[in-house]
Amino acid sequence: MITQVLVLNGPNLGRLGVREPEVYGSASFDDLAELCRSTGRKLGLSVDVRQTNDESELISWVHEAADARLPVVLNPAAFTHYSYALRDALAMRTAPLVEVHLSNPATRERFRHTSVVAGVADGTVAGFGLMSYQLALQAIAELVSAQPQAAEQAGQAP
Repeated sequence: MITQVLVLNGPNLGRLGVREPEVYGSASFDDLAELCRSTGRKLGLSVDVRQTNDESELISWVHEAADARLPVVLNPAAFTHYSYALRDALAMRTAPLVEVHLSNPATRERFRHTSVVAGVADGTVAGFGLMSYQLALQAIAELVSAQPQAAEQAGQAP
């Protein structure tokens, strides 16, 4: 069975390739989306890649994922550092969640050092450019495959 995964991206990520290429690289958002979909196919995942500059829309997508029990790879972008509304929505998750960043926020401006969403994620992958998304999808695939085993060990149905 193929697992559906949402790859959600926050503000300004639609400007990849033209926005600070020295920080975020020269690949476009379309390049990123295709890389995620092709990586997903190799991992047995059906990947839906989305981007918004709207916090409300991003939160609605997180609710959609929670309701459908869909794993999420999330690059919250600037929302990483201050969106408690997004953090609260993510706390309702019902499937694996991996936070992802193209750059390493810990090596950048001080205000980028804190992630309000990291505490509700299974893990964070940062600093590897587009490869961060590939690593995050690999983590999702591993987490999803471990879920039935954990449920069986706990005496629950998967």
